[in-house]
Amino acid sequence: MANLKEIRNRISSVSSTMQITSAMKMVSAAKLKKAQDAITAMRPYSDKLTEILQSLSSTLEGEAGSKFAEQRDVKKALVVAITSNRGLAGAFNSNIIKELIRLNQEDLKGIAVSYMTIGKKANDFAKKTDNIISNKSDLFDDISFDNVALIAEELMELFVTGEFDKIVLVYNSFKNAATQIIMTEDFLPLKPVAKDEAAIETQKELDYIFEPSKEEIIEELIPKSLKMQLYKGVRDSWASEHGARMTAMHKATDNATELRDQLKLTYNKARQAAITNEILEIVGGAEALEN
Repeated sequence: MANLKEIRNRISSVSSTMQITSAMKMVSAAKLKKAQDAITAMRPYSDKLTEILQSLSSTLEGEAGSKFAEQRDVKKALVVAITSNRGLAGAFNSNIIKELIRLNQEDLKGIAVSYMTIGKKANDFAKKTDNIISNKSDLFDDISFDNVALIAEELMELFVTGEFDKIVLVYNSFKNAATQIIMTEDFLPLKPVAKDEAAIETQKELDYIFEPSKEEIIEELIPKSLKMQLYKGVRDSWASEHGARMTAMHKATDNATELRDQLKLTYNKARQAAITNEILEIVGGAEALEN
């Protein structure tokens, strides 16, 4: 059994750790509220924008947004991996890394894969492959639509100029504080929209007048929709990170509390045993003096 001083030191160490994890949990909980409000407020706008774009695209006779919808033989693919800059968030980052490995071995097997990373943890993984084109980890210092739009424009330029034939987003989608869903979305090229005959007939009956033309509206909406898709992914990941860290720190605090209680019990038993031995020694010494 460890001596009393060692047990006291361990109790002190565990208590300090518990204070740190508890403080981190409260900080993440405060940040989660703000991040959750942001992503919750943004989703209806993003969904409506996508709905309008698909609705207009399905009624056009020809292809719309051809430069973004061009289907090519995929020889070079770019994966945009969104993680966090910090750890201590449970399986938040490791799940993204596992998905990147799976993509490389299955969906994108035999294709030259490069990475654009948003988050230091993804950058650490991509550096080992020597296929990283840029690191945008400083985005988390100031998450704004304008900053994300610059990255989206860079991605669109890489696709239009033929640098890459396919661009994929990988990130954690926020469901609740305890649950994050790994999302693997095709960013470019745009998927062809299925012609919905019922929607076409409905629009004909309504007889909308479009100013400017449908084609011009779609050409204007596509870049905005792509920027919004990337911005939503970053915001989702940001909210998921704080949810995962809050949950991880809550579990760490509970585990530290349980370990501290066990150490205190062990300390009390060791102290009781030490006191009993001292009493026996005193009694034995007194009897020896009497004899």
